[in-house]
Amino acid sequence: MQIDQNLSNFSDIAVQTAFVVYCIALFMSLLYYGRMRSLIEARRVNSSAASKVLVGTGADGGVDVKAGTDTTAANTDYEAEVSAAAATLDPEEVADRERKLDKLGGMTSSLMWVAIALHAAAIVLRGLATGRFPFGNLYEYVLMVCFGVLLVGNIAMQRKEWRTVWPWILTPVLALMFYGSTKLYADSAPVVPALQSHWLPIHVTVVSLGASIGIISGIASLLSLLRQWQPKHAERGFFGALAYPLPSAVKIDRLAYRLGVITLPTLGLGIILGAIWAESAWGRPWGWDPKETVSFATWILYAAYLHARATPAFRKAAPWINVLAMAVMVFNLFFINMVVSGLHSYAGLN
Repeated sequence: MQIDQNLSNFSDIAVQTAFVVYCIALFMSLLYYGRMRSLIEARRVNSSAASKVLVGTGADGGVDVKAGTDTTAANTDYEAEVSAAAATLDPEEVADRERKLDKLGGMTSSLMWVAIALHAAAIVLRGLATGRFPFGNLYEYVLMVCFGVLLVGNIAMQRKEWRTVWPWILTPVLALMFYGSTKLYADSAPVVPALQSHWLPIHVTVVSLGASIGIISGIASLLSLLRQWQPKHAERGFFGALAYPLPSAVKIDRLAYRLGVITLPTLGLGIILGAIWAESAWGRPWGWDPKETVSFATWILYAAYLHARATPAFRKAAPWINVLAMAVMVFNLFFINMVVSGLHSYAGLN
């Protein structure tokens, strides 16, 4: 198959452009993260001051009924302090700050869609340049997984409350994308004979989709653990400052669970499709190849996570199991493909 070098070059340019746009989106998401922290602080101060005013004045017009004494004078200094706090945190100023923050979040979301479109164009151009589905080597697979993570993340977290999660997703994905585009980069070329099968796009697409969803689920579980350690209104220290703008642990854990429910059958289907392909290619559906073994172990861990999440006695351990499943999946992506020798070792080569 003749390689179209021009389309291949355009694919590389699209990847580089998408990476730059993602970096700009990351910067803006970090800016949003910091400003959201200030906005939450302002809201909490206003809410606390308002509640103290209500408790301090009472509903009896300033008279302590039980003691029979006038409490108005006693509250004078306190109300003065509340008034001073309200002057520095004017509700209109807080509302204006919220509107500006919402615009910044909308711009970040728009940039994400632009970068995702460029990312998709890079994958399509790579496929057109080689005349095949772009899953022939580890560079192309990493490119596809990164695309899946960011696309699924952008769809799953459309609500404004999830915008603070973006830096936690973009940072590791961009690191993976940078590593894949530099250390794992491979020139456009035909695939090795073992991959010249109609099962390639079917099996690898399903597996990469499951991996993409699983990575987001794992990151969400990691954040839920952080939030459990640093609960709302009780944040402290450096990690408390990091967790401050995040949603509650319950909400993040619920997101991780919903994504985990999709990850388990998707990876399971990918393993089954791989077994069918192995039967036609190697004459056996399963041979405990290192890649097969670790993939199956990953699937077992996701099943254990869902079971623990649904069992009250093991529910506290569920996020840790999900994080472990994500770690094993990343280990499978790099160590098994690049270090361990097996029937799937060609995944890192042209």
